[in-house]
Amino acid sequence: MAEEKAKKAPKVADPKAVSVDTATQEMLKRAQDLGIDTAFDRAENLKPCNIGSQGTCCKNCGMGPCRLPLPKSGVEDGDDRKGICGATANTVAARNFVRMIAAGAAAHSDHGRAVAEVFLSAARKETDAYQIKDTQKLLEVAPHLGVETTVEKDGEVLDRDIDEIAVEVGEKAIAEWGKDEGEVLYCKRAPEPRYELWKKMGVVPRNIDREIVEIMHRTHIGVDQDYKNLMKQGTRCAIADGWGGSMLATDLQDILFGTPYPLQSEANLGIMKEDHVNIIIHGHEPILSEMIVAVAQSQEMLDYAKEKGAKGIQMGGICCTANEILQRHGVPLAGTFLQQELAIVTGACDAMVVDIQCIFQNLANVAKCFHTKLITTHPIAKMEQDNVIHIEFDEHHALEDAKKIVKMAIDNFTERKAEVMIPKQKSVCIAGFGVESIKYHLGGSFRGDYFTLNDNIINGRIRGIGGVVGCNNARTKHNEGHLTVVKELIKNDVIVLTTGCNAIACAMEGLLTPETAAVYCGPGLAEVCETVGIPPVLHLGSCVDNSRILLAATEVVKAGGLGKDISDLPVAGSAPEWMSEKAISIGHYFVASGVYTVFGVTLPVSGAPVFQDYLYKEFEKMYGGMWDLVVDPIEHAQKMIAHIDKKRKALGIDKARERVLMDMADRQKLDVA
Repeated sequence: MAEEKAKKAPKVADPKAVSVDTATQEMLKRAQDLGIDTAFDRAENLKPCNIGSQGTCCKNCGMGPCRLPLPKSGVEDGDDRKGICGATANTVAARNFVRMIAAGAAAHSDHGRAVAEVFLSAARKETDAYQIKDTQKLLEVAPHLGVETTVEKDGEVLDRDIDEIAVEVGEKAIAEWGKDEGEVLYCKRAPEPRYELWKKMGVVPRNIDREIVEIMHRTHIGVDQDYKNLMKQGTRCAIADGWGGSMLATDLQDILFGTPYPLQSEANLGIMKEDHVNIIIHGHEPILSEMIVAVAQSQEMLDYAKEKGAKGIQMGGICCTANEILQRHGVPLAGTFLQQELAIVTGACDAMVVDIQCIFQNLANVAKCFHTKLITTHPIAKMEQDNVIHIEFDEHHALEDAKKIVKMAIDNFTERKAEVMIPKQKSVCIAGFGVESIKYHLGGSFRGDYFTLNDNIINGRIRGIGGVVGCNNARTKHNEGHLTVVKELIKNDVIVLTTGCNAIACAMEGLLTPETAAVYCGPGLAEVCETVGIPPVLHLGSCVDNSRILLAATEVVKAGGLGKDISDLPVAGSAPEWMSEKAISIGHYFVASGVYTVFGVTLPVSGAPVFQDYLYKEFEKMYGGMWDLVVDPIEHAQKMIAHIDKKRKALGIDKARERVLMDMADRQKLDVA
């Protein structure tokens, strides 16, 4: 009987229904015509587990999985759901939630550890490929790690040797992952009231690795069975990520590769070129991609590409590696997380080079349909398919490895076997903003300061600040949430700081240019952007670079006039299309830092209403920040704006005020030394 039944053909996604981006729609249609399945199609055929999405499925031991669905009648009359061991829905949901924090923190922090190891190799002169590029930032970072930059000799204060400082910074940085005593040093970079609150609550992390390991222990069967206590450890772990591993990764990358400053580039699949060798770099660690960019731009490789009939070498990036090489070198963005398969579907991708995180295993299956060389480079991130080439990257032989990869891509240019079809869509973008460049834009070379930003928030031209970050999710329309939230915020005079795939989505839409302000912004924000010459949406880098947003918020506090802690500021955070465990860790370190943080799509806590209320309501009483879930993107943005308005009212700046031009008599009344 079963054999007689015709096998059902798998569903395919409607390109216009699953993405707002026309290049994505075009490439998805081509993939379907060629019989190639993508993440968009798989999402149509694989429906999420309802109980898992509620956060109440426990598989932490061999007696389960124990599934604890919400009863249809609700839990008003008492919640007696229990797993075999007796774990309640709140315990199960909390364990699952903090395990996501641990996994996200591990991903970011392992990235940071790899950067720290390369940094120390460079500082010790053990590699010729990497050098300290930004000595000024090295000197700024050193004191936060307890490294002296001067030495007293014969009663005279002298500058220490820069190489000695670099080695000590590298050693102190690496120690942050596993030191035996003390606390994560960067926590003291937070505003003092925030640090003191963390101490009072007992959530200052001891070292980065310990907090991750302790979560894994606590969530083993029969250990921590109190959702509040579990979340206390989740908070400590998230802080270790945001104010530890991620922040160290950003700082050390800036010192090694150069601190980003604004530059112009392009975004979307249309950046690829039919008559060039196209190399797409995808993942999250810039250690390898920095070398590939350098080698691909060398005259030796450009000449070799011309020998093979190509006019040049076109680099492009996917995901956060894209953001890293964009903000330092202007290498264009090929696309977001959900476009990775489509870059190969163009038929023009001669090599896709991947490192870690957010890489589809199905890339290997798509590459089989074309000539593309798929190259893995990291020892912890291999694929089982036989057409995947593994070239393990080693910082001590970085240039040799990069040359091998680039040469392989060039050789493959002549092997193209399918018609090339590159979408025309691409947009100009300005990227590379950070704490330092924002200071420069606001105050110039000699008076760089956040006072100008604070002044415009106080007078109402800028309503507040929105941090909009995160991935794409195939369970929602590609880029729609990102773009709708951002456009609604800037329409209401909220300046947006963006990282990750949200930043790429905004770049593809053309929102990362100063000209955007006149089209999409409210009058106040538009005036500020025009005067200063910045976009209303500032690209701050990759997902580890969310630490730039934390430090920017700290600078706003220091500049004065907007409260004494991050929780006092008219700011809100958002991840409209999140999907990764890293997003949960990011979200929670923003909550723990005092920021109202809204997620879209879903949150795996709805199956435990008491635990959900703890995150959505009680956390604000403890930390000044809290979680929220709002699926509709307009409502999502409006809730952020409502929170910003609440903070403006608390600060007494809820009514717009014009600047007052002071005459000499007014100035003489000021008590200024």
